[in-house]
Amino acid sequence: MGLFDDFSRLLETKLEEFLRSNPHLELQAIEEQLKEQEEDTLRLILEIQKQEKKLQAEILSTAQEIQRWNDRTNKAKAAQRLDLAQAAQERQAGLLRQGNQRWGQMQGCKERIEKAKELYHQIQLRRKEVRAKAAEAATRTAAKTATKTEQSWDTKGWNQSSNYSSFSAADPLEEKFKHWEADEELDRMKRNMGR
Repeated sequence: MGLFDDFSRLLETKLEEFLRSNPHLELQAIEEQLKEQEEDTLRLILEIQKQEKKLQAEILSTAQEIQRWNDRTNKAKAAQRLDLAQAAQERQAGLLRQGNQRWGQMQGCKERIEKAKELYHQIQLRRKEVRAKAAEAATRTAAKTATKTEQSWDTKGWNQSSNYSSFSAADPLEEKFKHWEADEELDRMKRNMGR
């Protein structure tokens, strides 16, 4: 397990370094997390709405039972059966308490739905902001890469021999390929993590 933990920490460190050097990708990762939160919030809203519908059906059923026991109470009183009337009134009172509890639970569901919808809209706004920042960061990164490429070609271009080993760290083509390969690797990692 120690070797696995070390390897895992190394990967996390390398990923963090990569994301710091490519802020637009870090923002894309944040946007992906926000998208997942958005989907989770939608599922939560649907779940609470189902609970609310169930409670509404229970309240309706309880109201019908209360009406039935009210009719029985009146019928027993009319027939001078006070023992049955008393029992029917107690049953009716119990059903009223139960109905009030369900009503309170339903109101709680309505509040939770409103809060979840508020959260959903906040997540949507945050996601739009992150998307805009990611686009801005990608543009800046592309501009920096283009500037580096122009500088490399201006300073090293035609005045030197075609010995590619002299470009080593500042080779713009190498940088482009590294960037492209890193993007592909990150996309592959995202797909694997999404499974």
